[in-house]
Amino acid sequence: MLKQRVITALILAPLVISSVLLLPTGYVALLLAVVVLVGSREWARLSGFTDLPQQLLYTLLMLLLLCCSYLWLPPSWISVITGLAVVWWCFVLVRIMRYRSDQIPSENSLLKGLEGIIVLLPPWLALITLHQIPGFGPGLMLFVLMLIWSADVGAYFAGHRWGSHKLAPEVSPGKTREGVYGAMASALLCGFVLIWWLESSVLKSILILILCLVTMLSSVVGDLFESLLKRQRGMKDSGTLLPGHGGMLDRIDSLTAAAPVFLFGLTLLGEA
Repeated sequence: MLKQRVITALILAPLVISSVLLLPTGYVALLLAVVVLVGSREWARLSGFTDLPQQLLYTLLMLLLLCCSYLWLPPSWISVITGLAVVWWCFVLVRIMRYRSDQIPSENSLLKGLEGIIVLLPPWLALITLHQIPGFGPGLMLFVLMLIWSADVGAYFAGHRWGSHKLAPEVSPGKTREGVYGAMASALLCGFVLIWWLESSVLKSILILILCLVTMLSSVVGDLFESLLKRQRGMKDSGTLLPGHGGMLDRIDSLTAAAPVFLFGLTLLGEA
């Protein structure tokens, strides 16, 4: 499994990095839209839409929302949407903390489908908004990706080396508190890189480190939320598209929460 994960990552990482740094925002938005649409099909399955026509209809709805958002959504609304996404993920955190495996899962597919829109649309908008910031937008978008990737690596190796205390056994038995500590260490290292790059003052440097930690912790919530839905549906992975990783949602679940949180935090700091 680890070998497959590494091979897939070595193939995808250069493609993602070069696309973020070299392509204009419009093309980046298009590539991200493809990712979101593939994730939408998988979310439809998690929501209980088992028939292919239902899954395609849900994917078409997401496509319509992406197009309308890109063409007509006023820039001032981006902060509102990311702020609401932050509130949403706080609600999800409470939901995860209160979850018990003997609870009867909701069978309301429409409600879960609505949750999918809330989960997938804001990060798409957040990443596009980051990318189009004049001067260093592509670098900021790449930074949040690297933050999540490095945190994932830190969590994986710290969890395997020292993991003994389960983080959320009812939701994802494989995740440990020690893994989270490893992810926090990686996030702090990334934070120092961002401080050096932005040449921040002492106060803003502290706030940036806090933002990186909060972003990393929100990525854990995004990961756990997808794990919760898969557990309720009796699924191990959201799909089989990416060898060693599962489906598209399994690869971007952390980013769904982290991207809006990071952009919202940068906005509060006056950097976006």
